[in-house]
Amino acid sequence: MKENQSRSSFSGKLGYVLAVAGSAVGLGNIWRFPYLAAKYGGGIFLLVYLILMVTFGYALIVSETALGRMTKRSPVGAFRAFGKSAPFRIGGWINAVIPMLIVPYYSVIGGWVSKYLFEYLRGSTAALAEDSYFPNFISDGFSAEFWFLLFCLMVVAVLFGGVKQGVERVSKVMMPLLVLLAIFVAGYSMTRPGAWEGVKYFLIPNLENFSWMTVVAAMGQMFYSLSIAMGILYTYGSYIKKDVDIEKSTMQVEIFDTAIAMLAGLMIIPAVFAFSGGNPETLNAGPSLMFITIPKVFASMGFGTGAGIMFFLLVLLAAVTSAISLAESGVSTFEDQLGWSRSKATLLMGGVIIVIGSASALGFGVLDFVSVLGMTVLDFFDFLTNSLMMPVAALATCLLITRVAGLDKIAKEVEQSSDFKRKKMYFFFMKYLAPVCIAIILLSSIANVFGWITM
Repeated sequence: MKENQSRSSFSGKLGYVLAVAGSAVGLGNIWRFPYLAAKYGGGIFLLVYLILMVTFGYALIVSETALGRMTKRSPVGAFRAFGKSAPFRIGGWINAVIPMLIVPYYSVIGGWVSKYLFEYLRGSTAALAEDSYFPNFISDGFSAEFWFLLFCLMVVAVLFGGVKQGVERVSKVMMPLLVLLAIFVAGYSMTRPGAWEGVKYFLIPNLENFSWMTVVAAMGQMFYSLSIAMGILYTYGSYIKKDVDIEKSTMQVEIFDTAIAMLAGLMIIPAVFAFSGGNPETLNAGPSLMFITIPKVFASMGFGTGAGIMFFLLVLLAAVTSAISLAESGVSTFEDQLGWSRSKATLLMGGVIIVIGSASALGFGVLDFVSVLGMTVLDFFDFLTNSLMMPVAALATCLLITRVAGLDKIAKEVEQSSDFKRKKMYFFFMKYLAPVCIAIILLSSIANVFGWITM
């Protein structure tokens, strides 16, 4: 297999780890993790999530990263390196298309975050806490589109800088800043009157709160949190050099991602507990938590405006780093498959983001008459990518490794720079448990959307 000598690369191990961590730490950590933790048992959900992350999550991160470094290609090229028949093409393209479909609507939400940060900087704390503010904002076509395009421009500007000067440099600045902000906001949240009950609920496992859906929800969150089955790890793996310790880097990403997820829980759950008098039901899912409940919490605080600025700045940093990673995967695919320059591939990716993202941004106002399976444009793309395509993409990776490439070949790639201490566990999970876990996520996600089960 001929290696692409001109391919972009990270400058070293730190750049790679921070870039992958930036990809992993996103809106899924900030709003989805605390909501699911509160709904599915608090401490017991956290424990199950941690167990799955260091086993199942670890196996898939190592797999995608090793395949990327081995082939020096983004997902499509990585799959085709093992065969050019239809199954290989389909498996590669599913992994490649997912980030291209996610980053447009993700950028819409990033635009919402930018708008809220701007309003907190203006001192509009009381206005943001009103129930009508968020629905009025997203239904205003001009305003929603403007903030989406502003966020999109930030992402595309970084992509034009390339891997080292763009993606890596931004990650090195933003990730440490994000951690500092998260520690500050979590510390402030935990010191609010009545917040300690939320801390105990989140950190102390209680078996009475355990259910099968705790496991299913934790598995689903793991995909969001670790950037699995999004093509990102293939792409970033293709940028790293042979001396980068894949196993050690994976462990560092796990630690970083878990720390941010736990800080997100400590930022949000104690604050909402204090605000609601200890009612976890107040932690509603998705946008309602981020853009309605949390502003109410800040408005009830004496330092609410400052807390709002810090919180939404943190969320914006997380959104930008994740959006860059998603878009970078698309740019890399266009470079590899079309033979284009980075600038030309970036322009095409920017066009994809603007077209699909605009439909999502306007789907709550100008295009609110458009509905797919009873969902808005944004919700449909979220369902399509996260509930259907990501589990299928992960399953394709498992089959490629276990049936075609071979576990020994992946082990050999990892062992070029690592002792591969968890090799036996990796083999066991990839051969026996990973396909079962992925099938459970796929079936439960579909059943949940159609109302057959409630998650």
